[in-house]
Amino acid sequence: MTAFTAPLRRAAAMLGLAAAGFLSVNTAAEAVEIKEVTSPGGIHALLVEDYTNPLIAMRFAFKGAGSTQDAPGKEGTANLLSGLLDEGAGDITSQAFQAKLDELGVALSYDAGYDNFSGNFRTIVENEDEAFKLLKLSLNEPRFDEEPVARIRGQIAANIRANEQDPGTLASRAFRRTVFPNHPYARPSDGTQESLAAVTADDLKSFRSTHFGRDNLVVGVVGAISPETLKRRLDETFGPLREKAELADIADITPVAGKSEAVTLDVPQTQIQFALPGVQRKDPDFFAAYLVNHVLGGGTFSSRLYQEIREKRGLAYGVGTGLSSFDHAAMLAGSTATRADKANESVAIIRAELKRMAENGPTAEELAKAKAFVKGSYAVQNLSSSLAIASTLVGIQLEDLGVDYIDKRQGLIDAVTLDDTKRVAKELLSADPTIVTVGPAGS
Repeated sequence: MTAFTAPLRRAAAMLGLAAAGFLSVNTAAEAVEIKEVTSPGGIHALLVEDYTNPLIAMRFAFKGAGSTQDAPGKEGTANLLSGLLDEGAGDITSQAFQAKLDELGVALSYDAGYDNFSGNFRTIVENEDEAFKLLKLSLNEPRFDEEPVARIRGQIAANIRANEQDPGTLASRAFRRTVFPNHPYARPSDGTQESLAAVTADDLKSFRSTHFGRDNLVVGVVGAISPETLKRRLDETFGPLREKAELADIADITPVAGKSEAVTLDVPQTQIQFALPGVQRKDPDFFAAYLVNHVLGGGTFSSRLYQEIREKRGLAYGVGTGLSSFDHAAMLAGSTATRADKANESVAIIRAELKRMAENGPTAEELAKAKAFVKGSYAVQNLSSSLAIASTLVGIQLEDLGVDYIDKRQGLIDAVTLDDTKRVAKELLSADPTIVTVGPAGS
């Protein structure tokens, strides 16, 4: 994820749109009616019509076109591209393009994750003709002029330099190298100084033209737009893309368990990251694993790890775990930071809590509270604004969850039994975790 996808001078316009496009959580949770829309050109999207405000929000993604597709030696290509698609397109130069976005109040940004390349777009209905034209140009005719390429590259390079001695960054890099050895997931998505310098404008053009196709495109739209109008916008905007993307094959990988790596760095605190193989999103046991994770470390203040490490012993300000489901891997991972002389104690507590959960699973009371939280927080996290709903629509399609997922989600959670969580806890947490630390020697 890059910090350079939107110029600072558009922040006010973006904040204005975000505020104007906010939906009440209760309204969003109760009134999300998803429509499937397919354009005459065969482009598919999910749509939630909402005429509360004269706004249109769109989230779209090119599946499989993330940084795993960066050529060896040119890591950072996808990330650099994400910062340049709104830096001039067609016959409009960078400065003029961004001035036009400002003038129209359009919010446009791109992001390159490990698996997917995505975009966010918001406009007021009054300016939608011109706004969609700018979106079309940015996707199909980006300029990659010398000045913006050098400027965005320089910003990313400066960020890489600034993080060279950052404990969190070093921990994350060591973590990925250890958990995903010799795999594209181990590479830094923003690249290195050397790989970033090797990326040319032709590399950026090639990445865009070969990896963005109508076949790997996923679209979610929320706002004041009808299905018929959306069909036309889909073909206008995405129709010029190639029919099929050309993607390099990426191997599946099981995260490595049972390894330890210590990176020595003279800092007051030691960063601790740990991981075990996880559960893919499509796995029938996903929600059982999700609830186990919530009790273990995903529930922040209520989780076992938070209580043991933060509340009882004051070893850290926070600790958390999460399930990560990538296209080619799944893991349960967690992290914390503590005083260097308390790192070993913290690691011992983490190991003990993993073992206790593996042996006994959650209690009935813990499971009931986890279910209530996970069900109740969904609307806040996923349905609280137009763009949040659009992102949820994209996620539903990327994971192939079905258009009725929002309606059936609570039932899937309620169906998880205590025996399910005990079984899944044992399967997930019995292995020895991989643990990576960054801090003073001996910590």
